[in-house]
Amino acid sequence: MSIQEPLIGASEKGFMGGYLEALSLVERLHRLLLDVIKDEFERVGVLEINAVQALLLFNIGDNEVTAGELKSRGYYQGSNVSYNLKKLVEMGYMHHQRCEIDRRSVRVRLTEQGRHIRSVVTDLFERHAEGLQSRGVLGPEGIEDITVSLKRVERYWTDQIRYIY
Repeated sequence: MSIQEPLIGASEKGFMGGYLEALSLVERLHRLLLDVIKDEFERVGVLEINAVQALLLFNIGDNEVTAGELKSRGYYQGSNVSYNLKKLVEMGYMHHQRCEIDRRSVRVRLTEQGRHIRSVVTDLFERHAEGLQSRGVLGPEGIEDITVSLKRVERYWTDQIRYIY
């Protein structure tokens, strides 16, 4: 062992390697999800919106929100949320209205056209859920284990942002 190598035990190296692999997998899965949505939209002939915008419509659902609420409620983490909202309004997928109380703030909700896109994404996710179960890829216990673990990581990262400078 060289002097510059830190004194890390095998189990710690293993955990670090596993952590980095998990981070890489989360990132790859997100990109893959966007590709799956894009392919579905091409299949059904919806070409004017992208997968990020479709997910935004899906996550907003029946709610009426501001751009700030999208991030604070965990609907959307992207830095270009305002751009995507503006585009979705211009294309007729969302209504927007200035807040009566805070005139600087704009509230948005889905139009009928936006609800149709949400329905396409919902149908896609329902087919995936059914396929995962019927093919034995993942069952209710597995999905619960993944969700619990990811929520713990989310909580840890959130605490890092809030409490560590």
